Amino acid sequence: MTDSSLHLLSAFTTDPNGGNPAGVWIGDTLPTPETMQRIAAEVGFSETAFVAPQIGFERTVRYYSPEVEVPFCGHATVGTGVALGELSGEGTYKLATTIGQVPVNVSIKDGQWQASLTSVEPTHTLASDTLVTDVLSALSWQQDELDLSIPPARAYAGVWHLVLAVSQAKRLANLDYDFGQLKVLMQQDGLLTLQLIWRETSGIFHSRNPFPVGGVVEDPATGAAAAALGGYLRDAQLISVPNQIVIRQGEAMGRPSRLVVDIPASGGIVVSGTAVPLSLTHC
Repeated sequence: MTDSSLHLLSAFTTDPNGGNPAGVWIGDTLPTPETMQRIAAEVGFSETAFVAPQIGFERTVRYYSPEVEVPFCGHATVGTGVALGELSGEGTYKLATTIGQVPVNVSIKDGQWQASLTSVEPTHTLASDTLVTDVLSALSWQQDELDLSIPPARAYAGVWHLVLAVSQAKRLANLDYDFGQLKVLMQQDGLLTLQLIWRETSGIFHSRNPFPVGGVVEDPATGAAAAALGGYLRDAQLISVPNQIVIRQGEAMGRPSRLVVDIPASGGIVVSGTAVPLSLTHC
């Protein structure tokens, strides 16, 4: 095995008790897929990023959940950016992922490391009635609880998510779904997470993200879904551009997270956040 280091961080927070924990493995060359899967399972976080080589601004990255490899992960990318910043300094790191190049600008602001990723080109399709009906059944939600000013959609900015907006905060606060049923539905439709949202104001959204495909009940911060939502809102002309929204996630889990989403008139969506180291006691 080449020289390597494993970093444990929590992304989209300044408090180790908040945000979404991620592993960031950095080495000279990437391990075998079997080794990466084993390490991700041992770390036990929703994703671990594997980064090589150890020097330079151009790196190759792969992402693994405890159960499967995933094409892209936003919070692990933010964690990777902060880990690279601490090791190699500020700058724009170009990450070669399986879905394309993702630049990550890393800087220190107000004494805190911050990383801003720019997603691949987003896209979306309106969700079929059948998919929506089946997912609502797995969630034990009702059709009339949806906020149809943001129509149900499959949204993409590296991976696919189903966006479902609800009209009342209390509906989002109560999440108790059929894990097995939802996992099968999402696998059949090629979805990585659900992006369940409530719009508090024009610029503040609350989100919850079931992730049964990765063997995780819920993500406390989902940067890939944040980028996908930003792209959907723009391309469906549900928001003026350029614009910025803030997504609050993880609060119901006791791990509050803050994701800042900058939505330009065209091109990739920029998702920014902080990340802080975790001690081994947080594993």
